[in-house]
Amino acid sequence: QKSFFILLPSHTRCISMSIKKSSWSLFLLTILFFSCNDSEPPPPAPTDIAETPEQLIEKTEDNIRKNLDFAAAHNGKLSDSFLLQQTGLMQTLYKTNQYAALWSNKEQWKPAGDSLLDFIRNAKLYGLFPLDYHLSFLDSVRKEFDADTLSNTSRKNAALWAKTDILLTDAFLHIVKDVKLGHLPQDSISLRKDSVLVDSFYVDRLNEVLQGATLSSTIDSLEPRHEGYQLIKAGIKGFLDSAKYKSYTNIPSSKDSLFKQALQKRLYEDGYIAFDSVRADSAQLVTAIKKFQKKKGITVDGVAGEGTVRLLNTTDEDRFMSIVISMDRYKLLPPKMPEKYIWVNLPSFYLRLQDNDTVRLVSKIVCGKTKTRTPLLTSAISEIITYPQWTVPQSIIVKEMLPTAKKDPGYFAKKGLSLVDAKGEEIDPFTVNWSKYSKGIPYKVVQGSGDANALGVLKFNFPNKYAVYLHDTNQRSLFGAPVRTLSHGCVRVQEWEKLAVYLIRNNYADTATVLPALDSMNSWLSRKEKHGIPMKKRVPVFIRYFTCEGKDNGLVFYDDIYGEDRLIREKYYAGK
Repeated sequence: QKSFFILLPSHTRCISMSIKKSSWSLFLLTILFFSCNDSEPPPPAPTDIAETPEQLIEKTEDNIRKNLDFAAAHNGKLSDSFLLQQTGLMQTLYKTNQYAALWSNKEQWKPAGDSLLDFIRNAKLYGLFPLDYHLSFLDSVRKEFDADTLSNTSRKNAALWAKTDILLTDAFLHIVKDVKLGHLPQDSISLRKDSVLVDSFYVDRLNEVLQGATLSSTIDSLEPRHEGYQLIKAGIKGFLDSAKYKSYTNIPSSKDSLFKQALQKRLYEDGYIAFDSVRADSAQLVTAIKKFQKKKGITVDGVAGEGTVRLLNTTDEDRFMSIVISMDRYKLLPPKMPEKYIWVNLPSFYLRLQDNDTVRLVSKIVCGKTKTRTPLLTSAISEIITYPQWTVPQSIIVKEMLPTAKKDPGYFAKKGLSLVDAKGEEIDPFTVNWSKYSKGIPYKVVQGSGDANALGVLKFNFPNKYAVYLHDTNQRSLFGAPVRTLSHGCVRVQEWEKLAVYLIRNNYADTATVLPALDSMNSWLSRKEKHGIPMKKRVPVFIRYFTCEGKDNGLVFYDDIYGEDRLIREKYYAGK
């Protein structure tokens, strides 16, 4: 046998031992085990009872340090149930504070801790999810502390105080991020400048609260100042007070054999039909569907089409998600909007012209069909065109015109369309071999100026990569439809004339120049002439997608016409 002097990891003592040669392999494995585990702290104990208030402070500090070390070594995982959002920042915060508890002292929660727990309980009022902030654990611990008796040692358990303090801090940091930035990432139309908050921002907000500022004032200072956001927030309580969180029958596709049965049951559940035990006939179903459609403000035709079924399948839980997503979309806008701008909200089918704090114009719109969606974008009006020509986008040519042209080249003449080649010369459609084209054609398709033009008598140009614009229409009766997803992608504006007058007045400095410009526009319109009016003072255009808006009498919900909310919910709000 041989003698060895072994230096074991720091949490053990140095010892001298004799080892037989036959035990050498086992000895090496033991040393290797200790060495590999030396860098990884063990899980903190769930219980660490203190005898005195002073000892509780010391033990709590020690447990906070151990918990944070463990989380840092496990990618933020405090335990199987808890994952810290910002482990590095948490370690810095507590290390700077010598690992002292931030939200409690000597067996008592501080007022700031009480305020934070109350906020978490009511987080839905801010469009947030209470369970994102450890509500179940914090609520149960608070009740456990409040119910403490002589036989209950919860208030003396430093390990429990430490874990609670860490989770309160993690919840606070998470709330700051969610209120300030939301859940959605910046995209091609986002206008926010800050997509990430620096550590000092979190530290400053935390210090505000811990040094006496009310939690509500700190949180409120993080929210968007946009009127639309504030109106939604003001309506949340009323919505939650009346919301019905019950399960409804989900209506499957109309191709499903159970479609009619599920439809009748769903209509029965909300009182639109009086029975579900006996199969309703077609007339009874039509009457019930019309009642539902009338209440929802959509086309009353008695047909359970795609839009009607989608609304029947929408629950109050879905509507709360619409609130959350809409509030988060406001967080993608710049902190301060321009003094003057045009706001187009596609799901509402309305346009609004904002001039400082005054709404100068509200107009119905028609937007793109589900197959030819109006894109979301930010731009500015660059020119007004009277009696415009319409150059058909290639996407529409490929999807709609090319298949028809292959069967009947006379289609273009019937629609008042012309084929124009690269030299600007008109081409006879009957001379084109349409069968060889599938992904596009080497011609422009142009509809000339006139009352029959799809753009109507006036359009508003603004730079964008989608070849869309605001314009009048030759189908003005469509503005009477409740659901107005009817265009090829451009936005048709009912009050186009009022919008044009405003833009021209805004574009010129004084009456002496405004009046001649207005007279010219009116003359061109009366003579049906094509002319352009360049805009030196460009008014921004925001085309956006909000399925919830706040009104004076509460919240208004719109149909998710393009399924945008559904896709966003699946990607960024999974499990909520």
